[in-house]
Amino acid sequence: MSPAVDLVFSRWTTPILWLLNESGRMRFVELQRTIGTITPKVLTQRLRQMERDGLVVRTYHPEVPPRVEYEISELGRSLSPLFAALSQWSSRHWDEVEAARGHYDEQPDRPRP
Repeated sequence: MSPAVDLVFSRWTTPILWLLNESGRMRFVELQRTIGTITPKVLTQRLRQMERDGLVVRTYHPEVPPRVEYEISELGRSLSPLFAALSQWSSRHWDEVEAARGHYDEQPDRPRP
């Protein structure tokens, strides 16, 4: 498998990058609240890794209380065509995904995910 696939599609990376690409600069709490199902520990780990990989820029503001903001970097923004392609694929094929799920779920011998 390509290292790029592991980098971009590791758990939580795509939703975080997608959100920062769409929304611009965000604070940690805003990211966590918007994503909803991610724990603070995991969000911290993912943001640190994405900052290390050059996909996210962290800006620390020495105020009282301190303020930290995250935004997608130019390298991260270069993934925008990938996000657009995923969005187009979803628009075109999501009905098929839902139909396949319904068909699968109708089978009595199928385990439920």
